[in-house]
Amino acid sequence: MARSSWTEEDLPDLTGRRAVVTGASSGIGLEASRQLAAVGVEVVLAVRDPERGRRAAEEIVRTVAAARLAVAEIDLSELASVRRFARREAELGRGLDLLINNAGTSGGPRRASADGYEIQMATNFLGHFALTGLLLPLLRPGGRIVTVSSLMARRGRLSTATTLDDLRPRQPYRSGRCYADSKQADLLFAVELDRRLRAAGRDARSLACHPGGAATGLGSQRSQAAGHPERRTVGARLMRLVLQSARAGAWPTVYAATAPGLVGGELVAPDGLAQGRGRPIVVPVFPSGRDTATATRLWELGRQATGVDFDDL
Repeated sequence: MARSSWTEEDLPDLTGRRAVVTGASSGIGLEASRQLAAVGVEVVLAVRDPERGRRAAEEIVRTVAAARLAVAEIDLSELASVRRFARREAELGRGLDLLINNAGTSGGPRRASADGYEIQMATNFLGHFALTGLLLPLLRPGGRIVTVSSLMARRGRLSTATTLDDLRPRQPYRSGRCYADSKQADLLFAVELDRRLRAAGRDARSLACHPGGAATGLGSQRSQAAGHPERRTVGARLMRLVLQSARAGAWPTVYAATAPGLVGGELVAPDGLAQGRGRPIVVPVFPSGRDTATATRLWELGRQATGVDFDDL
């Protein structure tokens, strides 16, 4: 794979732009918000816990004194919460240049969302599907939608035979399989959304990215779900040395949101060995995210599950 020479110094001045970043209270969302704020973007930290969001905003201001930030509550696993957030955004009438679909959950026992869907699928995909459709009318010309997928998307098993029942928690429950499916769904959605934007003649782009192996809160979620709040094993310590930082993990997200020359429908990932770490670069979309028939099927399931129609697409 070709190597990237990109650094944060290459970020353009984006003063006057406005972004919504979901899951912005920690990990990649926090770091992406910090990096965008540093180049003038007004960032809405869209978070499940407003108090954690306020602490995140204070942390960003400590390193980016001129940061323009707002904190707004959203629980991506609850469609009613997604609708409330979108309604508040519409009432502000501010418009939007960037939507970063970043929030995610991983691991844990079998659990249904408030709307009856498997919690990882509900949070990682369905909530972002609904949010994107509801905010799309606010997206200004030239806007971008960036959806964070994962290396695990390669293991997803969604197909044209997938049904709404497959998006609900089933027995036997395989948490890792559900996570992979949710991240495949994110990738399929990002690529299909860009195709539909083009077909509708919209001046907007949709891109996907993944962080490679990054030290974020998702690893802690998996550990806590397994009953090990503090991972102190030698293997865990070694993994921390192998994983790149949340700051580096955010680079593909920020690159996808800001780099000139991107045409949409692309996947941005680290340029290192097996896409595990490194600088951001455009890579081929995984085969699991390129199947148009599966993407069309998933789009219809998303519409049925959320009630969001993407009327103009």
